[in-house]
Amino acid sequence: MKHYRMYTTVLILSLFFISCDSDDVIVTDEPLEISEEIKDLIYFKGEEDAPVVLINVQSGPDTELSTGEVDEVFQNFDTTDLLAVNVHQAQTLNSDQFESNDITFDQAINLDVESVEILYKVVKYFKDQGRTVYVLGISFGAFVTQDLIAKKGIDVADNYLIIAGRLDMDAIVWEAFSEGRAGYFENGINPILDQEPEADVIDRNLNRLAAGFAMNRYTELLASFDDLSSITYVYGETDQAVGRLTSAEIEFLQSKNTNIITGSGDHDETINDFIPQGFEEAFGIQLQN
Repeated sequence: MKHYRMYTTVLILSLFFISCDSDDVIVTDEPLEISEEIKDLIYFKGEEDAPVVLINVQSGPDTELSTGEVDEVFQNFDTTDLLAVNVHQAQTLNSDQFESNDITFDQAINLDVESVEILYKVVKYFKDQGRTVYVLGISFGAFVTQDLIAKKGIDVADNYLIIAGRLDMDAIVWEAFSEGRAGYFENGINPILDQEPEADVIDRNLNRLAAGFAMNRYTELLASFDDLSSITYVYGETDQAVGRLTSAEIEFLQSKNTNIITGSGDHDETINDFIPQGFEEAFGIQLQN
């Protein structure tokens, strides 16, 4: 659930729109510029008025806003008419609180709530302009994305690609992380947990942030949604970081019409091997020729 990176990209449209107070969408030739308020919450690359916005939900968790994922998109994928964005989280906006003292688990939960609100603000900003918005969440970002959907609704964005996450994390695992301990899944199934908290205070605090999302039962939180077909969900059968999806988790996703992609690899292999397929199936995006 921690310190795993990601990559990204998106579909192409030829027009862009601005929404107005009425139900009609007005086509405009005026260029859209990102407000300074939103710029303070993101790292972005591409034309500010691009009709399609790919929003990357940062993995990790980490205390610094990453630029690598967005840069990878522009290095590897067709980014015509695309704006790629990476969004700040609570701990990247204010990292000082993580560096000297242990935070409590309750504080971690509250910071996770703040991260979801930041993400929602950015997603809604672009969606309200009439743009097509895609959300990518990998590893820790997968949990943040799931929480966004659970709290704000599936229609917040147009499509989602979730890679290397879990719906119902094993209680023994998230409880260990809430205490600042670390662990992994042997063969993607059996939890192996440290008995003592990590030596570094930052690592302990970041583990608590991961636990703040992992404690949630997303098969319950997402149960009220009749259809989750706008989600493509990728998981690895030997994922050592978050574990493989259980039969119950898979059956839940199937019951909601989610597009499921399964790989035999571990955490990193799942991310690296299925990014291109995930982008094409979720967003209609392909690698550069």
